[in-house]
Amino acid sequence: MTNELSASFKDKHIVFYDGECGFCNHWVQWILEKDKNNKFLFSSLQSEFGQKFLTERNLPNQVFDTIYLWKPDSFYLTKYQAILKIASEIGGIYSLASIGKTLPDSIGNQFYNLVSRNRKKLASNQCFLPSAEQRKKFIEK
Repeated sequence: MTNELSASFKDKHIVFYDGECGFCNHWVQWILEKDKNNKFLFSSLQSEFGQKFLTERNLPNQVFDTIYLWKPDSFYLTKYQAILKIASEIGGIYSLASIGKTLPDSIGNQFYNLVSRNRKKLASNQCFLPSAEQRKKFIEK
């Protein structure tokens, strides 16, 4: 990612998700609804932007079973740690998810992997249509 691109998003957390998964889209919609402080942007892993993110980090770019949370010029988290950080950033009662940090990552990621393997069975493949205002939070290129 170019420095100017990173600079424009430096105060945001970017959630990369499987854009072809109804379960994943459900959770993106949930984050959109809870994001009262406008902290999050979104990009599907299949998008040009998502593919660039994966390629630049030598991450698998054809397997979309992992959620990534990226704070430009700072960090990226995957799987269980990404989920905990999202909940923490949303704040309020969801901050209680930070209790999950007491679990070893290996256990949290085992649970994440179980859900991930079954995610297409857990929800329909229908994707929501974001409002015009919500569409501004999605990065494709």
